[in-house]
Amino acid sequence: MSMRERIQTALAALEPQHLEVQDESHMHSRGLETHFKAVVVSPVFAGLNAVKRHQKVYASLGELMGQFHALALHTYTPEEWAVQGQAPDSPTCRGGSQHDH
Repeated sequence: MSMRERIQTALAALEPQHLEVQDESHMHSRGLETHFKAVVVSPVFAGLNAVKRHQKVYASLGELMGQFHALALHTYTPEEWAVQGQAPDSPTCRGGSQHDH
């Protein structure tokens, strides 16, 4: 199972109404399956600020958090998602990796 699939499986615990997990490793210089973007739409985020929402995501991922380098999170309630409809694009990597020589 790929890391993307493992992340999706773990995030299912949040009972998302919409879930996208994208492997964005190709945009970075740290190797394969290192950078991900997750868009999670769940009613469990209602009334929570961004920090609390991210903590719920991290708790769902558990040990997986230590197995990749970066995770861009976009968390929405169903009501917010109905208005927003999409997450912002990820910025282009500007380098800075310790692996760059």
